[in-house]
Amino acid sequence: MKKFLRDHGLWVLFAAAVISVALAVMSLFSTTSSPLTNVANTLASPFRSACTAVADWFNDKQNYYKDTTALEAENAALRKQMAEMEETVRQAEAALEENKLLRELLNLREQRRDLTSDLEAATVTEHTVTNWTSSLTLNKGTTHGVEVNDCVIDETGALVGIISEVGVNWSTVLTLVDTDTSLGAKVFRTQDLGLAQGNFTLMGKNRLRLDYLPADCQLLGGDLVMTSGLGGYYPSDLVIGSVEEVQVDDSGAASYAILVPKVDFDALTEVFIIKSFDIVT
Repeated sequence: MKKFLRDHGLWVLFAAAVISVALAVMSLFSTTSSPLTNVANTLASPFRSACTAVADWFNDKQNYYKDTTALEAENAALRKQMAEMEETVRQAEAALEENKLLRELLNLREQRRDLTSDLEAATVTEHTVTNWTSSLTLNKGTTHGVEVNDCVIDETGALVGIISEVGVNWSTVLTLVDTDTSLGAKVFRTQDLGLAQGNFTLMGKNRLRLDYLPADCQLLGGDLVMTSGLGGYYPSDLVIGSVEEVQVDDSGAASYAILVPKVDFDALTEVFIIKSFDIVT
């Protein structure tokens, strides 16, 4: 070492002097930090950037969690509010349906005073249509005074069918097109009398027959057919349907008509059961 300093000492001193002067000049003309500080900061800068990125990522995740939690709470509150509103709407709709039913019932009673105001509103709970039967199930039974052979009508007073079975809180209605349905009928325009009854062939077409008409009857398509009320078994003047076509039976001694029911059985939701009526002569 001594030998090195002895041989090269002047050069070392010269180099140190040059470096000192250079650093002094850089410090004088630099607008930034001192060279040593600048070097240190340059080396530390990547680490500071990494730390900042990690901190920013953590803050973003924390803010996302807070926002997500707040959003979930807000959505839960909105779902609860929507459920409450839907329940209110359902209650309002139920009230409107009940009011509509009561108005229809009142209107029927006003129109048909011969029904003695003894009408029972009922809801259709089931529609049954097979190759052998066409029926409806209602939510009213013996506890409501319903009996077998009671007539069932819609809100317009048109005939739906006849009660065939009754339980405690249910009943079965055979519709007009069922093969077991049969009742006296008359044509409103001509006053021709006949027997309206279900027909196996016509039931699938939602039609029924009006039998035992005079061979020379003058029925026209669209003629209104109503219950005759003869015998006192059923109320008179309940609309059954309208004439679609008239044909002569095989014997040639009588005619029969194909009838289209006034009621759309598939669309029924509410009906009225006639529990008693006045016989009008």
